[in-house]
Amino acid sequence: MLFLLLALLLTLIFLVKNKIKANNENKPKLPPAPPKLPIIGNLHQLGSLPHQSLWNLSKTYGHIMGLHFGTVPAIVISSAEAAEEVLKTNDLACCNRPTLTGPTKLSYNNIDITFSPYGEHWRQIRKLCSLKLLSSKSVQSFDFIRDEEIHSLNDFLRESSVSATPVNLSVKMSTLMASMTFRTAFGKRFPECGLDSDEFEEMIHRAMGVVGTFAFSDLFPHVGWIVDRLSGAHAKCENIFRELDDFFQIVIAEHLNRTPEKGREDLVDLLLSMETGEDDSTNEEPFTRDCTKALIMDIFVAGVDTASITVTWAMAELAKNPRVMKKIQDEIRNYCLKKNKVMITESDIDQLHYLKMVVKETLRLHPASPILLRKSISQFKVGGYQINPKTLIQVNFYAIGRDPKYWHSPEEFIPERFNDNSIDFKGQNFEYLPFGSGRRGCPGMTMGLTMVEFTLANLLCCFDWKLPVGMKESDIEMGEGAGFTIFKKSALKLVPVSYQWPLEIQT
Repeated sequence: MLFLLLALLLTLIFLVKNKIKANNENKPKLPPAPPKLPIIGNLHQLGSLPHQSLWNLSKTYGHIMGLHFGTVPAIVISSAEAAEEVLKTNDLACCNRPTLTGPTKLSYNNIDITFSPYGEHWRQIRKLCSLKLLSSKSVQSFDFIRDEEIHSLNDFLRESSVSATPVNLSVKMSTLMASMTFRTAFGKRFPECGLDSDEFEEMIHRAMGVVGTFAFSDLFPHVGWIVDRLSGAHAKCENIFRELDDFFQIVIAEHLNRTPEKGREDLVDLLLSMETGEDDSTNEEPFTRDCTKALIMDIFVAGVDTASITVTWAMAELAKNPRVMKKIQDEIRNYCLKKNKVMITESDIDQLHYLKMVVKETLRLHPASPILLRKSISQFKVGGYQINPKTLIQVNFYAIGRDPKYWHSPEEFIPERFNDNSIDFKGQNFEYLPFGSGRRGCPGMTMGLTMVEFTLANLLCCFDWKLPVGMKESDIEMGEGAGFTIFKKSALKLVPVSYQWPLEIQT
C-alpha cells in the first residue's frame, strides 16, 4: 500500500512538472525589462534627456529592452542588428506611427506624411511628396533662395568681423534655416507676410514643443485627458494650432489670388496644384486643403530646427578640433582657388569629400532626432523576443551611433572614419541611421542635407573662426538640451574673421 501511494505521488509530481515545463515552453519570450512602478511603469527612469536614459538602461538590460510608459507597452532597440530586424525584416509589421495627442492635432488629424497611419492615404501622400515636393529636382529649383540667404548671412558676418564681435551661431543658424524654409514654402520674406523672423521661430518652437512631448492622454488613454485640461496642455495645443492654421489660411488665400511666375513656384503653389489636379498626378486619394496645411506643418516642424541644429553642432565640433577645422577649410579653399571663385555653390558640394565626412560624423554623434518612433501593427519577433501588436517601438539612433561594437573611439569626433567606406544616409547601414530606414524613413533627407552642406561649406569658405577672448577649446560646452530634437544646450558663440583671398581671385 505504501509502495502504491509512493508511486502515485511520483506520478503526480512527474505530471505537474511536465505541465509546468509545457506551459513555460508555450509562454512567449518577452524582452528583459527594468523593474516598474504601479501606474507610471518606467516613466520615473526617464530623465530630462530620454535618449541618454534609455541608452544607459540598455547597458544593463540589453539592446532589446521592454518598458511601460504609463499604461503603454514599449520596447527600446539599441543595436544595429535589432534595428535591422525591426526596420527591414519586420518593417511591414511595425510601420505605423503612434497616435499622439499633439501631433494628431497639428497634423490635421494625422493626414500628413510624418504621422499618417500606414495605408493607402500615406502611400499616396508619400508618392506625391517624393515626385513633386521633396524630389531632387524640386529641391534644386529653390537653390536661388538658399544662395541669396547665404549672401545675406555673409554680409552680416563681415560686419561682425570688422569689430571682432562674437556671433551667436545657434541663433543665426536658426534664423537662416527659418528664412530659407519660409521663402521656399511661401515665396516671401517674413516682413512681406506680416511677421519678423523672431515671431515665426517662436511660433515654430512652440509647435515643436507640442509635437515632441507626450501628453498625459498618450500615456493614460482613459483618464489622461482630464490632466491635460487641468494642466493647460490641451489649451496650449489648441492655441498653437489655431495660430498656425490662421497664418496658413492667409498665405494660401494670397496664393490663390495670384499667378506664380513660371519656374518660380513655391511649395504652396505646388501643393495647391496637387489639390486641383493640375500636376497631372494619378492620385486616387483626395488631396484636400487640410492636406496642404498638414504638409506645410511637416516642412517647418521637421525642417527648420533639424538643419540649424546640425550646422551648429558641426561648427561646435570643428571649433573644439582645430585639426579637423584646418583640414576641411583647406579642402574648400583649395577647390575655390582651382575654380577661381570665392564662394561655394551647391553644384560644388559633391567635390568636397571631407566636408561630407564632417557632416556624416556630426550626424553620428548628434542625430537631430535621436529616437525613431514606430507602433507595431501585428505580432512579430526581434532577437527571439515576442513583440505584440500596439507596442510602442523606439529605435535609439543615439545609442547605436555610440556603440563601440560598430565605432572605434565612439565619443570622439573623427570624420576620417567615413573615408573609403560605403556607409551612407540611405538607411541600409543599420549602425548609422540619422534619417531612419524602411518605409517610414525621412522623405526630406535631400532637402535637409542640401541646406546643411551648403551652409557649412560657405561658413568655412569665407571665414576663419576664433573663440571669444579668454576662451579655449576645452571651454566649449557640449551639453544637450531636451526637446523634439537634440540641440546644443548652451549657445555657440564664435568670432568670424573674413578670409583674405589672393588678389588674383578677388578680381
